[in-house]
Amino acid sequence: MYGRTASRLVKELASNEANQLSSFNNDLVDQVIKECDEHHLELQNMMRKIQNEGLDIQTTRNADHFGSVIHHLSLSRNKRCLMAYVYNRAQIIQDLRWKVGHTLPQEIKEKLNHREVEYFKNHSDALEKYISGLDLDLTVDMVPPKDPYLKVRVLEDIGHVPLGDQSSNLAQHSIHFLKRTDAERFISLGLMEELPG
Repeated sequence: MYGRTASRLVKELASNEANQLSSFNNDLVDQVIKECDEHHLELQNMMRKIQNEGLDIQTTRNADHFGSVIHHLSLSRNKRCLMAYVYNRAQIIQDLRWKVGHTLPQEIKEKLNHREVEYFKNHSDALEKYISGLDLDLTVDMVPPKDPYLKVRVLEDIGHVPLGDQSSNLAQHSIHFLKRTDAERFISLGLMEELPG
């Protein structure tokens, strides 16, 4: 039945938890694209047949007309399903930039196809260019902080790092009181943890 394959893409998308990605379903996407090509060819053949018979495409109401309508509607539905699948995945990929930074973790990267990885890289580069023009890191705090400073413990040895106007040695298991903007990038990379109070 027409459109069943495309509806499986949308069902797969709906079955995922909110803002979670499953592996990109290349096989199903390829099947939908193949079905779209078949609908397009059938539509062209039926329209050509109507024209060859010398009938007016706008007013003719025969089997070829209704067949072409079915193929056109099926083609449109498949396109909408494909666009919904790709668009929702793109939204999640854009949100990942704000959550994980400019480097994708391997377990997420494995779920993306090569075009999505490239899309993430291009989106990340555009965001970096915009942020550098502002001279303000927009990715640091998604929620306004109560205190501009954090108490943190270093989980892995980072070494000497310039922080603001000074350099600090961030040795493993050491505890520091740092500006939130300096600590957030290390926390997001898993090199530090925030301590209460």
